[in-house]
Amino acid sequence: MDIYLLKVVCVVCTVLLNATGSLTQLNVCSQDPVETKIVGGEDASPGSWPWQVSIQVRGSHHCGGSLITEKWVLSAAHCFQRFAASDITVYLGMGSMEGTNPNKQERSASNIIIHEEYNNATKDNDIALVQLSSAVTLTSYVMMVCLAKRNSVFPGGTNAWVTGWGNIASEVALPPPRILQKVQVPIVSNNDCAKAYGSGSITDSMMCAGLVEGGKDSCQGDSGGPLVVKDNGVWVQAGIVSFGKGCAEPKYPGVYTRVSQYQDWINSRISSNKPGFETFYEQPHSYYLIMFVCPFLLIYIVKKYLLKNGSWCDKNKSTV
Repeated sequence: MDIYLLKVVCVVCTVLLNATGSLTQLNVCSQDPVETKIVGGEDASPGSWPWQVSIQVRGSHHCGGSLITEKWVLSAAHCFQRFAASDITVYLGMGSMEGTNPNKQERSASNIIIHEEYNNATKDNDIALVQLSSAVTLTSYVMMVCLAKRNSVFPGGTNAWVTGWGNIASEVALPPPRILQKVQVPIVSNNDCAKAYGSGSITDSMMCAGLVEGGKDSCQGDSGGPLVVKDNGVWVQAGIVSFGKGCAEPKYPGVYTRVSQYQDWINSRISSNKPGFETFYEQPHSYYLIMFVCPFLLIYIVKKYLLKNGSWCDKNKSTV
């Protein structure tokens, strides 16, 4: 009976550990880059966020975005309400807006696809795709990011990063040389976020991130940029910078478009060489409980068996 129980415990622990483990799988996108304003952030090292792009209008930074295939950039719908593809130039591999950028690549936009159900008042479905005029050259400084697959789970408290060249405070521009900024912010549950913004304001196609005390957030100019999480060396884009109340105000986290809700929409608009989608699943507390309990349970059963029956070999001794 004890041997049978031991086998059952081994199987159950293995199954549970595998079931609760990360579901993220390696893909061609979002491997660890070279390293490894935004309000309350810090300078990013060159190449540390190689999917980050600057969407510019007539030579000025307008919005952020992320490279998801060699020819497509993901951004926010509200960035393109007054501009056509012919107005847009996309820059990749840039560490700063000023000075030398030896790894910079430049592409014009051939097409902009805005979600057909985008609501400019509520910012629901705030997502857009920008098609580049030609494929980029992938380097250590220009890489694609994976996108969160449908059913990805981002519990409150999950650490995420947001990057951009936006303001460092409301109406305060990023100072020269305008180096790309990065900041870490925790995910805020939709329920908690809705308490700040009001009932019905935060839909299932949105997500939030920020600190209760404020001080760290995306700001004007960061719109369209990526909110990413990391799991087992893989970067996954969870959100797109969408809107918020001011910048980094207490009790008002930033609001982002929830990328995992748009897998089908994105795939239906990109006909070939589709982006990589990865399932992100933050480890629940039960995972760590299982990791702690299972070894002790196994030791207990083994000791109990040995005390009752002697060594493992006793039952197999031949009688001469």
